[in-house]
This record gives sequence, structure tokens and C-alpha cells, in this order.
Amino acid sequence: MVNLVTEISRYLMLIIMVLYTILNFYVLRKNDLRWQNRVCRKQIFLVFLLQCLGYLILYLRTEDTKILAFYGFQVAFFLMYFILFKTIYPQCSRVLLSNLVFLFSLGLLMITRLDFDRAKKQFAIGVIACLITLVIPAIIRHMRFLSRWAWFYAIVGIGLLSVVWLFGSTSYGAQLTLSLGPVALQPSEFVKISFVFFTASMFQKGQSFGRAVITTAVAGAHVLILVASTDLGSGLVYFMSYLFMIYVATHKFWYFAGGLGAGAVAAVGAYHLFDHVKVRVAMWQNPFSDYEGKGYQLAQSLFAISSGGWLGLGLCQGYPGSIPLARNDFIFSAICEELGVIFAICLVLIYLGFVLQLFWVSTWMDVLFYKIVGFGLAVMLGVQVFLHIGGVTKMIPSTGITLPLISYGGSSVLSTMIIIGVIQGLHLMKQNEVEEIERRAVEPEEPEEEREGEGRFR
Repeated sequence: MVNLVTEISRYLMLIIMVLYTILNFYVLRKNDLRWQNRVCRKQIFLVFLLQCLGYLILYLRTEDTKILAFYGFQVAFFLMYFILFKTIYPQCSRVLLSNLVFLFSLGLLMITRLDFDRAKKQFAIGVIACLITLVIPAIIRHMRFLSRWAWFYAIVGIGLLSVVWLFGSTSYGAQLTLSLGPVALQPSEFVKISFVFFTASMFQKGQSFGRAVITTAVAGAHVLILVASTDLGSGLVYFMSYLFMIYVATHKFWYFAGGLGAGAVAAVGAYHLFDHVKVRVAMWQNPFSDYEGKGYQLAQSLFAISSGGWLGLGLCQGYPGSIPLARNDFIFSAICEELGVIFAICLVLIYLGFVLQLFWVSTWMDVLFYKIVGFGLAVMLGVQVFLHIGGVTKMIPSTGITLPLISYGGSSVLSTMIIIGVIQGLHLMKQNEVEEIERRAVEPEEPEEEREGEGRFR
């Protein structure tokens, strides 16, 4: 009976995923908030249905009632969060909200499958992050002076990265975290937000060549500290994001092309300077040359993807635990093995639609500062998704980057939700401007003579 339910649920979960993916692009057809809200309600229903099937399988396979309790807490919280966010911000983007809930809930499902204790920690951090996102849009809407703090963002960003470089803990060849008692933080996840705000603030004040040089020098300092910490994955995310932001700000393609050339030279230099980069490149070229050693992780990732096939083996039917760090850097491989390549392709398309939605909000903004902020944050998420999936599928050398909202990692989840909160703030800001323009267009303007008469009467 358990095998039958597992087999049926495997196909149902795939169908739900395909439907959600279709709706994720279908909702972009019209720029009508009410119409989009109706579509998003269907998406949310699919999210809870997918969650229900997933945790049903986990319970049947483990017979652990704690999993059912954990599932119940999630359903209650996500419903409360969705209703609360809509109540506080009636004009919010339901598309972004539904995608946030979907990706985070899918990540919790996979982490529960891999490590239940860590899933509980991830959920606790996610609850805190969701509560923070209730405040972020209001800050973005009302604190218009954020565009004036360019050097504050630079000092904070470079300072935090320097502290990690000097005192941070080393993990897998890179200095990533700061330990504050029982809590371990990865500051580079949060500095990428201040990095985007710094760049936007600088170019808001002007786009001259001299300003571009100064901004590039400070941005380069961020990247160089990350390189010195051997956190090359984060350095690449910062670098690519800056190239796109400087192009959006100045509209000069030669800045972008020159940056790519400099990046290529820097990549060759990093290959010769850092031994672990040489190892990753060698394992990317042929992970089976050292299968029992340094190529084991990537080789197991490829085995997992191929064994899953198009339809997957089903939850709890594969062996994702054989992949080192499957819950972090290689969670996409675990998804491919147990949920299937079609499911994984849909996930990639959902991320693509999600990033396009972020880009759409940024192009909607009139003020250059907000346009660059939205565009830069969207590029950061897009590059992070590409580096993760490209690394685990052997498209590019592995960089150790997490998959946003899905991989285990409190700092990554918190920073990603803050980014989405910022984009929601931009959306609400523009929505209010549009409504104000429409209101003024509908209301007849009071004649000048009547206004003067009222003034004399008073």
C-alpha cells in the first residue's frame, strides 16, 4: 500500500509542478493586479497540495509523527503569513509572494527528507526572515533618503568582509562564516545587498567617467577581499552583478565588455594562485579521474541525476545521502534523483520566471536609484541560481553556491527574503504612484476662481 501511494504521488507531484510552472508564466500575460491575484490563488493552492503529498510520503516511509506535526506548523504559518502580508500591503505583488512561499516550502520538503533536525532549524530561520519581510517594504517606501548613504554602504560592506577575511572560520578552503556563540553567520550574503545599494547610490548622483572609476574601485575592493578569503563563488556573484548594474546606469557597452575581459584575466590568475581552484577545474573536466577522492562529490551528483531519469525515483526512493553536502551545495542533484529531471526543469523555469518578475519591477521604476537596486538584486539571484545548477550538472566548475530559498543555510535564506522584501517595496512604491496619477486624472480640477473665492471667504 505504501509503495502504491508513493508511486501515485510521484506522478501527482510532477503534474502539480508542471501546472505551477505554466501559471508562473501565464500570470505575466496581463499587467492587471486583480487578474494576477486570481491566478496566484491557484498557485498557492498548488503549493499546499504539493506540500501535502510530499509530507504524506515522508510520513508513510518513516512513520514519524513529528513529520506530520512539522507539516502542520508549516501550513499554519504559511497561511498566516500570506494573509498577513496581503492585509498589510493590499497592493503587493502576489506573484512574488507565491513564488517565495513555493520555493521555501519545496526547500523545507527536501531538507526534511535529507536531515529533519536541520529542516527544523531552517524553518525557524525562515519564520524570522518572513517576519522581517513584513517590515522591509514599508522601509523602502517611506525612507527615501536611502539613496544618499553611498559611503555608509561601502564602509559597512568592506568592513564586514574584512572581518571575515581576518577572523572568519575556514570551510572547504574558503573563509565564509563568523561564529557568534552558537550562531554562525555568512556576512557576504548580507553585504551583497549593501553592495547593490552602494552602486545604485553612486550612479544616482551621476554617471561621469570619474564617478564610474571611483565606484568600480570600491566595488573591486569588495571582490578582492572575497578573493583573498578564497570565497570565489560569492566574488563572481558580486562581479557579474556589478557589470550589469554599470551597464544599466551608464548605457555604455564598452564598460561591460571591458569588465568581462578583466574578469577573464582575473579568472586565469585565480587558477594559478589558488590550489583548490585548480582542483575544482580538474574535477570539472574529469571527476572520475579521482573518483574516490576529490571528484567523488561531483561524480555522485552526476550519478544521482542520471539515476533519477525524467520522472524520478520518488521521495525516499533514492540515495541522495551519498552526495556530500546534498542539503547545501548539491540539493539540485537530490531533487533530480527523487523528483525527476522534468520536475527539475520546471524548477529552473520557475526561477527564470521569478527573476523575470524581479526585472519587470526594476524596469517599471522611474528613479534611477530604484531601477539599479531592483536590477542589481535580480541579477544577483539569477547568477546565484546559474552558478548552483551549472556546478552540480558539470556545466561549469563547482563554486559552492547555494540554491536560493531551497538549499540549507540560514544566512542565504534570510538575505534572499530581504531581497524579495526590497523588490516588494519597489513594487508598492510604483503601484502607489500609478494609483495617484489615475486618481488625479479622474478627479476634475477645481476652477481657479472658486479656489480664490474660498480663500477670501476664509
